[in-house]
Amino acid sequence: MSAETSHAAPAQAGDKTPPKGLGAMAGAMFLMATSAIGPGFLTQTSVFTVQMGASFAFAIMLSILVDIAIQLNVWRVLCVTGMRANTLGNTVLPGLGWVLAVFVFIGGAVFNIGNIAGSGLGINAMLGIDSRIGGVIAAAIAIFIFLSKKAGMALDRLVAVLGAVMILLMLYVAVVSQPPVGEALKNTVAPGEIDFFVITTIIGGTVGGYITFAGAHRLIDSGHTGVENVKNITYTSVSGIVVTGIMRMLLFLAVLGVVATGVALSDDNTAADAFYNAAGEFGLRAFGVVLFAAGLSSVIGAAYTSVSFVTSQDTSTRTRNILTIIFIAVCTVVFVAINSAPQKLLIFAGAINGLILPIGFALVMWVAWFRRDLLQGYKYPKWLLVIGALAWVLTIFIGFKAFSGITELWA
Repeated sequence: MSAETSHAAPAQAGDKTPPKGLGAMAGAMFLMATSAIGPGFLTQTSVFTVQMGASFAFAIMLSILVDIAIQLNVWRVLCVTGMRANTLGNTVLPGLGWVLAVFVFIGGAVFNIGNIAGSGLGINAMLGIDSRIGGVIAAAIAIFIFLSKKAGMALDRLVAVLGAVMILLMLYVAVVSQPPVGEALKNTVAPGEIDFFVITTIIGGTVGGYITFAGAHRLIDSGHTGVENVKNITYTSVSGIVVTGIMRMLLFLAVLGVVATGVALSDDNTAADAFYNAAGEFGLRAFGVVLFAAGLSSVIGAAYTSVSFVTSQDTSTRTRNILTIIFIAVCTVVFVAINSAPQKLLIFAGAINGLILPIGFALVMWVAWFRRDLLQGYKYPKWLLVIGALAWVLTIFIGFKAFSGITELWA
C-alpha cells in the first residue's frame, strides 16, 4: 500500500493519454452517483418512505443541499491541488493519508461483498438465476472492465449507461404508481414530520466512506485538475449529487404511490414489493435490473476508489488495474463462500465509513482555509468556506451515529 506525499502529474495517474472533455467528466459524475446508488441506497429509501410517507421529501431535499456543500468542497480542493485525498493527507500531516487509506480500503472491501451480493440478487430477480452465480457474473463484468486496454474510457461509459438505465426504469415505475406529487411537493418545504436520524443516515449513505472521494479521484486521474478547470469541477460535482437526488426522489415517488393506495409492503424486501405492486411482473423484473445495475456500479466504484487510496499517483494504469481486479476477485471469493457480508463485519465497516467523512472532510476544509500554497494560489470563495464548515459539523454527528453502531457487535 502506498499513500505517499509527492506531487504527481495528473496525467501520470490515469491512462497514458488521459481522456478529456465531456466523456471523462460524465464518467466522474456517474461514478460518484452510481457508487452512492447501491443496494443499501434502494433499501434505505424504500423503508424510510414507508416509515415517513410524504414527509420524507423534506429529508431528501435537505440531504441534497448538504451533500452539495460537502462535494463542492471535496472536489474543488482535491482537483485544484491535483492530489488524491491520501496524498493530500500525507502532505498536510504525515501519516494521515495512511489512516484514510486503511479506513477506505477495509470499508470498501466489506461493502463490496454486499454490493456483489446485491447484484446477484438483481440477476436472480431478472432471470431466476441463482444469486451466487449472479454475483459471480456481475464481478466478472467488473473485472472485464479493468482488463480492457482502455479501462478508463470503458469505466466512464459503463457507469454512465448503468446510471441512465436506473433513472429511466425508476421514472417509469414512479409514473405508473401514480404518487401524490402535490403532497410530496408540499412536504418538501413544509413537512409534517422531521426525523434528523433519517436525514443523517441518507447523507452518510450518499457521501460517506469511499463515495466522498470516488468522483474526485476519477476526475484527477482523467487529467481535469488545476485552477483553470474550476468551472468544470464545480459543474461535475454538483451534477453527481443531482443525479443521486433524482434517483432517490424517483424511488421515493414510486414507493409513495404504492403506499398511498393502502398497500402494506413487505418488511423483508420493501423496494421489490413496491415495484411489483406498481407494475406487476414487469415491475419485479425492472427492480431486478435496477438492483443489478446498482450493485454492479457500486462494485466498480468501491473497487476503483479503494485501490486509488492504496496506490500512488505514479503507479502505472496497468498495475492499478491488476490490483483492482485482485480486489474484486477476493471479494467475490468471500461472497461465494458465505453468500453475504457477515452482519458484524458490515456494522464494523459502517463505523469505519462513519469516521472517513469527518476526518477526510476536515482535511479538505483545513487546506481550503489555511493552505493556499497547495491550492496554487487559488482564492477560495468565502461562501464555500462557510457552508463547508457548517457541513463539517454535521459530519461529526453523522460519524458519531455511525460509530455508535459498533457497540452492537457486543450487544
